Amino acid sequence: MKKEIIHPDKADKNFSTGAYSSGVVADDWLYISGQGPINFKTGEFELGEIETETHLTMHNIQRICEAAGCTLEDIVKCTVHLSDIKDFDRYNTVYAGYFTNIKPARTTVQSGLGHNIKVEIDAIAKVPKRLM
Repeated sequence: MKKEIIHPDKADKNFSTGAYSSGVVADDWLYISGQGPINFKTGEFELGEIETETHLTMHNIQRICEAAGCTLEDIVKCTVHLSDIKDFDRYNTVYAGYFTNIKPARTTVQSGLGHNIKVEIDAIAKVPKRLM
């Protein structure tokens, strides 16, 4: 099996927060590591209201999808961790706005998250066949 590391863009290749890849394509599937409200350029978390953090998190997922040659519409499964499940309705309103057709399957749980972030989302997407 061939695996390919996906970086949001070339300028962000040197950005790393740990011993993992932002995204990996294997057998036409994109696996996106848990993303949070981090600024890819600075490596700093941008904390705020759940809506703000969810927008930045989804923006980061979108950038990784685009770097792999797919879109948010190609996502088939997400796992979402919220630091406070009471934020679910507010988070869900923002999250839902990123998917215009069939929404991905999803699991949402309350978790202890580091760096005082409110949301972390990982995703799996099917990468469209690339024409040669």
